[in-house]
Amino acid sequence: MIHENAGKLPTKTIDIVKLENDFYNAKNPKPVKFGTSGHRGQLGDGFCKLHALSIAQAVAKMHQEDNITGKILVGGDTRLMSKATAQLCAQVLTANGFKVILPSIPVPTPVFSFEILSKRACACLNGTASHNPPQDMGLKYNGANGGPAGSEITTRIEKYANYFLNNPSEIKQISLEEAKQKGLLEDADIITPYIKALGEKIDFKIIKNAKIKTAIHPLGGTTLPFWQAIKKEYKLDNLDIVSHDINPTFNFIPLDHDGKTRMDPSSPYPMAPLLKLVQGDYQFAGACDPDGDRFGSATQKGGLIVPNHALCVMADYLIKKQKDLIGKQIGRTLGTTMLLDKIAAANKITIDEVNVGFKYFVKGLSEGRYILSGEESAGMSVANWTTEKDGMFAVCLLLEITSATAQDVAGLYKQLTLIYGEPCYTRIDNTVTDESKAKFAKFSADNFKNLQTLAGEKILKIRATDGIKIYLENSWVLARMSGTEPIIKLYAETFKGPKHLQDILKESSKLFGF
Repeated sequence: MIHENAGKLPTKTIDIVKLENDFYNAKNPKPVKFGTSGHRGQLGDGFCKLHALSIAQAVAKMHQEDNITGKILVGGDTRLMSKATAQLCAQVLTANGFKVILPSIPVPTPVFSFEILSKRACACLNGTASHNPPQDMGLKYNGANGGPAGSEITTRIEKYANYFLNNPSEIKQISLEEAKQKGLLEDADIITPYIKALGEKIDFKIIKNAKIKTAIHPLGGTTLPFWQAIKKEYKLDNLDIVSHDINPTFNFIPLDHDGKTRMDPSSPYPMAPLLKLVQGDYQFAGACDPDGDRFGSATQKGGLIVPNHALCVMADYLIKKQKDLIGKQIGRTLGTTMLLDKIAAANKITIDEVNVGFKYFVKGLSEGRYILSGEESAGMSVANWTTEKDGMFAVCLLLEITSATAQDVAGLYKQLTLIYGEPCYTRIDNTVTDESKAKFAKFSADNFKNLQTLAGEKILKIRATDGIKIYLENSWVLARMSGTEPIIKLYAETFKGPKHLQDILKESSKLFGF
């Protein structure tokens, strides 16, 4: 059900003073819990000053135990308490004797990864809640591989952080001024190295010469100065940055499908301003969420491009650019389109299907296996780039594809469906109670072992590594708990048309108790 105010600008003002007070004076902080991408919660008991201090002290303890001595990059996005969170983390880490890089500007998530892989930092603490509503805040930890920490590491951080949450007197802390005097704190240019390296991966000369009229909307996020630098460095006179608004209330972003402010570049509601632009003079529009790891794009012929469609177009283009496909793969998450599988099979490469969460791509990206790794929620990267998803890279790649082929992304996707078949895909978010969550958590593959068919198709196999995924002859359905919000997500895809998709949804909803 779509909220009546979806797509409209918010009318209610977020109480910044109250949220700041809640952050500094939370009474009953909830335990630290790392989901698919760090610890997140609403400012106050969900995420507060003590959470930031405890997580930083936990990281310090872990680095001391593992004898990790390199510089730690600390920063965050443009959210209300991101800067404060980063400063608190820096105060704790330097008090424990670690050298910290604390940039003076907000840091995009992929840039944290880039800096670690470039060996200027050994790890990072990133203050962000991605595209969540502005009342939310979070912290992520990335280690030496540059990617989101795996469960072994996050379990340790959780354990230590929850100890310090209950024993705050054991958290060390010094002022930023004292840290500077001790030579433990420094600023850094995080824009130039990234922009220069991006030019080695993206053909900006083609983009410049094609003169595709392009609009970029940073959605009030960290990517604004990076887009400004890209435009200047590569002399992209055809690229206009259409918004320079930075406001932690994000009140210039239209409300999402549920009436909440959610800076999601893959949703048509927050992306309404870009859709208007491509209905005018602009041929292509791109956007990233506040921390810069998710991408959105719109075109004159296709409107808002569905992330699954964009991933297929990018995969096909990158495969054709490869000189050697031996040992290469496409990585995709459980909920991402299987049209990628058909593209991969036609080019004699394999698919690596992983659980939801970009951390599951880190090994393949580090080993150089993935021509593309992608997820339906608008995250992607490639081998020999970042081990985090990179929204800026994705938008630039789509712009390169548009420029190199002189074709609309929507048209390129249509060509692929004429070759491989057209999938019907959907994802439904079901808000759940604690009782529903507990019931769903007990499901295993054994619950469905006597099930032979679903929606008229034979069941080929069932995977229960991240929710329950049922594979059919020409279709699949997946139900899983969100790692960041209190919802159960139901994904489904079929190559047998929209009616079959509805049949799958109807029967699977009964199966899972929705």
